[in-house]
This record gives sequence, C-alpha cells and structure tokens, in this order.
Amino acid sequence: MGKYIREDKEKLSFKVNRQAFVNPEILETEREAIFSKCWLYIGHESELPNKGDFHRRKVGGRNLIFTRSQDGEIRAFYNSCPHRGALVTREACGNSKVFRCFYHAWSFNNQGELVGMPDKAGFPNDHNCDGSKNLATVKRLENYRGFMFVNFDDNAISLEDYLGNAKEYLDLVADQAYAAEDPTLGMEVLTDPQQYSVRANWKLLGENSVDLYHGVPTHKTYFDIVATRGGTMEKDSLIGEGKDLGGGHAVMEYYSAWPRPIGKWIEGYGEEAKEVIEGYNTRLEEKFGKERAHRIAKKNRNIWIFPNLIINDIMAITIRTFYPIEPGYIEVTGYALAPKAENENFREVRNDSFLEFLGPSGFATPDDNEALELCQEGFLNAKEVGWNDISKGMNREVPQATDEAQMRAFWRRWNELMLAEEAKQEGKEEAEGVNA
Repeated sequence: MGKYIREDKEKLSFKVNRQAFVNPEILETEREAIFSKCWLYIGHESELPNKGDFHRRKVGGRNLIFTRSQDGEIRAFYNSCPHRGALVTREACGNSKVFRCFYHAWSFNNQGELVGMPDKAGFPNDHNCDGSKNLATVKRLENYRGFMFVNFDDNAISLEDYLGNAKEYLDLVADQAYAAEDPTLGMEVLTDPQQYSVRANWKLLGENSVDLYHGVPTHKTYFDIVATRGGTMEKDSLIGEGKDLGGGHAVMEYYSAWPRPIGKWIEGYGEEAKEVIEGYNTRLEEKFGKERAHRIAKKNRNIWIFPNLIINDIMAITIRTFYPIEPGYIEVTGYALAPKAENENFREVRNDSFLEFLGPSGFATPDDNEALELCQEGFLNAKEVGWNDISKGMNREVPQATDEAQMRAFWRRWNELMLAEEAKQEGKEEAEGVNA
C-alpha cells in the first residue's frame, strides 16, 4: 500500500492520504524536495520595462529582488544585506539605480555590486575584492515566452526541459499578443497584483484550479448572471480534455461556457467590444490559420505548472502563485495578463470580466476559497477518514476536462519527489549513525 497515494489501475482507483494536507513534517519535506529544487515563477518580463525597475518578491520561501539592471539584463537577488542580513529593499516596487539598506546604509547598484557604506575606513582595503559583500545572485533565472522562473538548485535541468509538454499551452497564451494591432509589443502583466490568504493547504488550490467538475454547482451564481447578459451554455460548452503533461504539469482544455475577451463576445460586453473581438479573431486567423486561431480564441485553458504556478486562460487571463506558510495556510498572489497593444476602452471590458470571476471578491474566488477551507476543516477527521478520492475519469480512455486526470498527474510527481527526499534523508541519517 502506498504511503501517500494508492493507485489501483485494475480497480480504477486513485486515493491521496489526507495527512499530505495537515502534517507539518510533510510540509518541511516539501520545502526541501519541491520548493528548493523545482523551477518557480518569479514574474513576467513586462513588469520590468525600464532599466532600474524592480519588484520585491517572495518565491519558494525566499525574499528576492526582481530587477532590470542598468546593463538591461533582468536579474534576481536575494533580498538580504551581506552585512547583517536585513532586507535591502523594503518597497514593493519602484525604479532605482541603487538599493540602500535601511539598517547601516550599505548601498548596492542594481547589478548587485556594493558601491557605498559609511565609515569605509573601518574596513580593510580589500574588504570586497572577492565580491563576497555584493548582493547574492539567484544563479538560475530563465525565461520562456516572457514567463520568468528561478531555481535554487544549481544542478537543475534547464527551464525549457523542465516545462516539457507544458510549453505548448504557454505558447497558446503568449500568442494572444498577435490578436492586437501591434503584436511586437507582446503580452503584459497589469499593475498591482492581488494578494490574499486562504486557510487551506497549498495543494488544494492547485487541484481546484484544474477541477472543472466543481464549476457549475459551485459557481452557479456566476452562470446565472452571465445568462442575463446574453451568455448561454452552448452544446459544446465545457467539452474538452484533461491531460497529464509530464513532470507533474497538467492542463484541462475545453470550450468556453462564458465570454472570452480574446475571442468570444456576449451582449453584456457592448457593441464596441464586438468589433474589437472580431478584429482579434481576424488577425489570429491571418497569423496562425483558422484551426489554431480557433483554439486560441474559443477554448479555455487551465494550466498547472508544477508545483505552484496556475495560468487560467478563461474569461480573462490570470497568473497565480501560492506558497504554504503552514500546512493549513497559504499566501496567494494573482496577476492579470493581456495583450499590451489593446484598445483602452476594451481593456476596461477585460478587467471587468477578470474581476467579476477571478478577483478576490468576484463570483468565483470566494466560492473556491470557501470550498478549500471546508476541505481543510474536514481534514480534522483525517485519522478516521483518511483518504481523498480523485479517481474520476479512470474508466475513460480519453479523460474529459471534468475528470481528475490532471490532478493525478500532479500527485504522481509529488509522490516521486517526496519519497526520493525521504530516502535521501534516511540514508544520510544512517551514514551519520555509522560515523558516530
């Protein structure tokens, strides 16, 4: 029997041990096996359009500075002063040639180099000749189609190899820039991310993001409201497929049951928006042909990049990351993504569509957060009722979008990494025991 998961292909059964959601020791293992070894999203290149732009980010339990240096390169630094460890940058974002530590006024240029400190005469002449007093750089920072990731493991595989089959779906998101009149401007993250917390385990948010099964019953209010604005369920609504993309990545791709700013108009958007969307569809067809343009414009994608990046390309595009503070408490950051060269009036339509469903006080996110917190409350019974069932769709040759194949993809990879880390630690303890 599996320690964390039980998969029986003959009986078409897949179960997950609820201890994975509540046990503090499991969280500590996750921090080492997953958040210290996997590629983690730090931001989008569009957030740093100018030299000197920076954002303070928390990624994988680390405090980082995400910046475009004066030489034009995008870098990530550990936001910790080499002197006494204080945060060097306290502001959430801004533009600066120099980062100055509040505590003792050590100053660093935006290439991370120590350029000033009070009472320099109190230090040896060779104080920083080896660069050890510069800001520490996150060595692994890589870019795929504007999506930027860091990795704290110097020996990790490349980002492109890590993403694997998930790249196809990131391309479908990034290629929406070609709907705009000037596609060379690309996609952009809109300013001021949404930040909130949920009293639930981090893996529950990942599962929920690729769970179409809950959509209609949980978010009935949203569907009812959209129906009053001319949005009705069509015969192919929600028809699609859930896929294991390898490496723990997963996706569900399906026909939209709601409006899409990139390609599906409803009366509630207004007549001006109809013309804009028709133009989007025309330009996408000219660039990619009818089949791919149809896929970009008419289909939804809920993408889960292992372990904690969600890109929901639905009634708008949201990028979400989340990190566990405790087994039952997570911090979430959400960003909106859109074609940069977009009509100003239509951007308001897109943002309304985004906030109405995906915003922290919209018609979906509060429902989802309530559901996740109810699960976490229910896990108080984990000793007596110990297993989650995510078997739906195992009886089908091709899983539907409303099945749970995409969740099983995550759990197989999670289980593999957790068991490998535990075996490593056990071997280390045995070796220490022999040496003692």
